[in-house]
Amino acid sequence: MPLFDGLAYLEAGNAQVNLHLAQLSLNQVPDAGLVYELAVDWLLEQRHSENNYKTYRSELTTFLHWCFSELAVSPKDLTRRIMMRYLDYCQAPPQALIAYRNVAQFVSDKEWGERLPNPQWRPFLGKRELGRELPYRLSEQAMKTKLAILSAYFQFLIQEEYMERNPALLLQRVKRPTSCDAGEQAQAFSELQWSYVMQAVDKLAQEQPDQHERTRFLICLMYACYLRISEVAARPGFTPVMSQFRRDAKTGVWGYFIPRSKGGKRRTVAVSQALLEALTRYRRFLGLSPLPTPDEQTPLFVRHKAAAHGREQGELNANLGIRQLRDLVDALIGAAADLAENDGFAQDSAEMRVLTAHSIRHTGITHDINLNGRPLSHVQADAGHDSIDTTSKYLHTANSERHESAVSKQLDRLQGDK
Repeated sequence: MPLFDGLAYLEAGNAQVNLHLAQLSLNQVPDAGLVYELAVDWLLEQRHSENNYKTYRSELTTFLHWCFSELAVSPKDLTRRIMMRYLDYCQAPPQALIAYRNVAQFVSDKEWGERLPNPQWRPFLGKRELGRELPYRLSEQAMKTKLAILSAYFQFLIQEEYMERNPALLLQRVKRPTSCDAGEQAQAFSELQWSYVMQAVDKLAQEQPDQHERTRFLICLMYACYLRISEVAARPGFTPVMSQFRRDAKTGVWGYFIPRSKGGKRRTVAVSQALLEALTRYRRFLGLSPLPTPDEQTPLFVRHKAAAHGREQGELNANLGIRQLRDLVDALIGAAADLAENDGFAQDSAEMRVLTAHSIRHTGITHDINLNGRPLSHVQADAGHDSIDTTSKYLHTANSERHESAVSKQLDRLQGDK
């Protein structure tokens, strides 16, 4: 069954796909639904390139079918050896999964007005010659492309803290020497880079408050509470509201309550005084009281224009979804990169342009541990990490900081004192 419809339909979901995933979760792979949800998030990041999106969704469909239906395993359980079996599978797939003409993965049912998985679609496309079906095979380049796509997907799952290793990367024949360092640096903004993000959002909020006071608070909230964008965006069954900021009646301490996070978990994140001040500023701009009441249902991030379609069509006072919030963050990162470039930091600017909304979560965690000195156990609870080992991975300094601190190291301490 095809799993991912075209970009115009992906976020709306599909009833038949949802039923298929529910059956898989009940009978074969308990976290199939979570893996699918993460795959959708990753695919949405490719929305600016339709060709990439189509290639990636087809590869993910084939791969997840193999994981769920052929092996009944989760991606996080894969090893290098098991991944080799996937490559063998792709070289000689079951005949029933090979088609000899291109068809759409989903079709529209005019009678019911629904999008349906196309039963004629197959994940593998074979060739014919003079009417005769040729033996199926993949070129070496096609295999490399498969590994590259899956490696990028696994890296996303690692950043989302779903899995800890990248089995596709281990199989890639050519590995750039600096790929690990580049991966570490790409996950979070450096201290300098983050200063430009805050400078950019403050500048935008000052120049266009009607448009960007909302953006400023979004960035402050995501950074201070290490939030995934899915934790502040509206989606079916979840509408973020002001009363998620809650004050403990006994201690007077404020927290931000997240009713449903990755894996269905809930948590309350400790709110800093700086974030409380940012909340007060944002609420006063909206014409609200300085702090929310316990039952306040005001949406966190309201639309500036009424929704044109969907379940909130015509509504102005409605929360923004993942796509809208991600677009806001992407635009801000671009503006911050421009400021850095104008100040002569061309390399920092280039690095910033490949970072995403999720990098803000990594930045908040990294800065709290390495700059603010918060205890790992406190950061673990606020980040929602199951294991302290996951939190410990953020206990590091950037390469530039390591190099700077190494400049004055001496080989002989006594010699240096003379």
